[in-house]
Amino acid sequence: MSDHESPGSIPGRGAGFDPPNRFEKLAVEREEWWAPGDPGRDTEFLADCSRSIIARNDSPDVGFDASLNPYRGCEHGCIYCYSRPGHEYLGFSAGLDFETRIVVKKDAARLLREALSAPRWRPRPLLMSGVTDPYQPVERHLRITRACLEVLASFRNPVAAITKSFLITRDSDILADLASDGAAAAVISITTLDRSLHRMLEPRASVPERRLAAIEHLVSRGVPVGVNVAPVIPGLTEHEVPRILKAAADAGASSAAYIMLRLPYSVAPLFEDWLERHCPDRKAKVLGRIRELRGGLLNDPRFRTRMRGEGPWAEHVNRVFKVACRRASLRYRHPALSAAAFRRPDAAAGSALGGKPGEHGRAQAQTELFG
Repeated sequence: MSDHESPGSIPGRGAGFDPPNRFEKLAVEREEWWAPGDPGRDTEFLADCSRSIIARNDSPDVGFDASLNPYRGCEHGCIYCYSRPGHEYLGFSAGLDFETRIVVKKDAARLLREALSAPRWRPRPLLMSGVTDPYQPVERHLRITRACLEVLASFRNPVAAITKSFLITRDSDILADLASDGAAAAVISITTLDRSLHRMLEPRASVPERRLAAIEHLVSRGVPVGVNVAPVIPGLTEHEVPRILKAAADAGASSAAYIMLRLPYSVAPLFEDWLERHCPDRKAKVLGRIRELRGGLLNDPRFRTRMRGEGPWAEHVNRVFKVACRRASLRYRHPALSAAAFRRPDAAAGSALGGKPGEHGRAQAQTELFG
């Protein structure tokens, strides 16, 4: 792998172009987004006007039903991100728009406090992530994720944060406080330990060494940490699975999971273009291996198979992962979170829940996250 930008690449960006929005009838096609010598396409931050902050899902593929995303779009620019097509619902593109037009939920903390204060809220683990990284670069200045964690801590509502950023260590004080009640965990995603490959795959995310350092830092403060090998890219990174798991375990991680590469909608042409620009010699192998896992297609959206793939190669990766977990003494399941300490900060907490503070939480204690 070369440390230099490949021809046609935009410095600091994963995508090389803006594919057409599948919901729009018209598309603007620019001849060139970037020319050598230019600093690259600037990032815009746009205000979000949402009136709610907690998203619900009933997918059988994930172990949570409620999540919180302080941003939409992600400046990390990971080329493989399955969340890219979500930007099309905003009238944007899943390509460069996803990583350069970031929608900011400035009222997230206020909306979260209102949601948790409502009598209808029943305490459950919240996933802080899902369609964006809560610790992307702008969080360093806006501190929206931290403000949300402060609200969660005041209610003692359980939360798990998934990130590729060392910035999560800034909030280790809040996470450790919640973890003392079994109400917080962190999951660090690692795709590769190859720094050169990382630079091309996920140009503005923390380098692999910093993610391992984040695990070590959080564990030292009493926060349980898991590692996600995500995504496993067939023909490109699957051979790294044992090394990633060992490195994460050595840093203090206690659990692990993995997700096979997914290429929904326009992510497929974006990823094909990325392969052509950065790994042309591996393109045929990688795409061929993906099709082996996806029934001859580049994407399989079916529940229960989309996260793992199917067929001999998918079974091989699964076996390798489980063996590597055993060797590294990693649990093949992320930590359970408890809602037993949940309370409403106001004096009416007990009556609002229909019992003593924390009573309803105990009924839902030890909810398995990502089970």
